[in-house]
Amino acid sequence: MAGHSKWNNIQGRKNAQDSKRAKIFQKLSREIYMAAKSGGPDPNDNPQLRLVLDKAKSNNMPSDNVERAIKKASSAGEGENYDEVSYEGYGPNGIAVLVHSLTDNLNRTATHVRTIFNKNGGSLGEKGSVSYMFDRKGYIAIEREGLDVDEDTMMMSVLEAGGEELETSEPVFEIYTDPSDMADVRDALEAEGYTIAQAEVTMIPQTLIELPEDKKEIFEQLVSKLEDDDDVSEVYHNADM
Repeated sequence: MAGHSKWNNIQGRKNAQDSKRAKIFQKLSREIYMAAKSGGPDPNDNPQLRLVLDKAKSNNMPSDNVERAIKKASSAGEGENYDEVSYEGYGPNGIAVLVHSLTDNLNRTATHVRTIFNKNGGSLGEKGSVSYMFDRKGYIAIEREGLDVDEDTMMMSVLEAGGEELETSEPVFEIYTDPSDMADVRDALEAEGYTIAQAEVTMIPQTLIELPEDKKEIFEQLVSKLEDDDDVSEVYHNADM
């Protein structure tokens, strides 16, 4: 992961999505609903729900929306049901693209994702074609502005909390953990007084591929169209942008 800053991608994605808040909240409501339905409505007893709630918080999702999704999952009856499914493909210049979705209609989602790839300079691949290029990791970001802590001190805190790796840039400390340890590491760092800007379990590319200038616009359009789809929850790639 050396040399790779997920923070840049996160910030770029947030800026691009400011105008898409309603759709983001709709997708998060679906994730909260499924997490609460499968593991219970109490985040203290449901680690998956707590992760999704952290994600909702980082996206400034209103508490009313969160409570509504949890209440819906806790109500009597079978309710809605969604399947988690991943799609793997390639963008321009052989960029690996991994798409995670949560859908109530597999045929619809598969058709939409394939069409988006085909119309935006990409191609859908077979299962396993690119997923091996990514590692599932816990990711925690702590912004450095106003924080009087040097890299050595932060490294000590990270190791004591159970983190695996620290990457430092001017704006942020980025911490990587085993996925199963992410919540514990986050809690330990918060207990030490750090403010967490981002905490999630995510997919990190093992290597990055440089994207030529003349391919950037079409690739950004591919990612944007995928993220716009109602059933797509996350899009990961290994482009060095």
